[in-house]
Amino acid sequence: MDRLTEARGLMTPRRAVLAVAAGLGVAAGLGLAALGVRRLLHAFPQGHPDPKLVKVAEVSRLFIYPVKSCKGIALTEVEVDELGMKKGPLKDRQWLIVDEKWNMVTGRVEPTLVLVTISSENGFLCLNAPEMEELRVPLKLPKTNSVKMCRVWGCDIEGRDCGDEAAHWISTYLKNSKAFRLVCYEPSMKPRYPKEKAPLFMDNDKTVYNDISSCMMMSEATVEDFNTKLEKKVKMENFRPVVVVKDCKPYEEDTWKGIQIGTTKLHRRMCCTRCIFTTVDPDTGIIDRKEPLETLKKYRQCDPAEKHIYKSVPVFGSHYGIERPGVIRVGDPVYMIVEQ
Repeated sequence: MDRLTEARGLMTPRRAVLAVAAGLGVAAGLGLAALGVRRLLHAFPQGHPDPKLVKVAEVSRLFIYPVKSCKGIALTEVEVDELGMKKGPLKDRQWLIVDEKWNMVTGRVEPTLVLVTISSENGFLCLNAPEMEELRVPLKLPKTNSVKMCRVWGCDIEGRDCGDEAAHWISTYLKNSKAFRLVCYEPSMKPRYPKEKAPLFMDNDKTVYNDISSCMMMSEATVEDFNTKLEKKVKMENFRPVVVVKDCKPYEEDTWKGIQIGTTKLHRRMCCTRCIFTTVDPDTGIIDRKEPLETLKKYRQCDPAEKHIYKSVPVFGSHYGIERPGVIRVGDPVYMIVEQ
């Protein structure tokens, strides 16, 4: 073991693997050697990236937003599947608040939703908000609860109703004359396909209650640069990304096509368009309706060649499609996949 450790320190990973494989071959024949090579290749950490990968950044923050428009949960590690980010039973944007007609309700019209904190405990989804007692909703809803067809950005998608207690809690908190309800997506339900509304996505891209994609990325440098143009500074939370990166130039996340983070591969699809939700203060739930959106409109318009896609809507951050599921951790290097 000491010799193997020393060999790893003195050799490149490839040479170390070949050397150990040769030893195994002498000891146990070619079949055992091949098995040893496969195991050792698998054991080497991703600190030795493929030469086609170029480090361009590092993951600094990770978020999921289990209930759409409610406060995000900061994490140090997330699992990534074809529908997006998750941690344990909590999955990104797989609960949705709807009105009496089963249309989505977001922070654009109910800005105080951003103050609702989300957690899970002992098989329950837990919602807490100012001046409200905690709401606990079973993560596994009874099959007797009805399944409704809900409307999210003009698309139909199912959700199982979370019950009258949840409906009463949300309606009471929002202090609105309308009756609101909470619904949950289940794995057996059909997801949404972003390509139906945004042709730059691929046929196999999927999402649930997200606006467009299941992975929106921004860099710290982008927000820092934007703040130099604002009188009242904004936070990363104004823009609600799931992956935040550092150690890159402002807006560099818009230039990466294929990237690898941890065991996950992502591919950029399009810019993230911005709306009035950016003007909701994530700490107070107060909507400004002007800034930072007005400054974004002046400063972050798309390339003229892309006007047919984005029109005059400002863009800020990038949507990525999930090419390969895996795990992403804070501190992971972000590698750009260079075509050769």
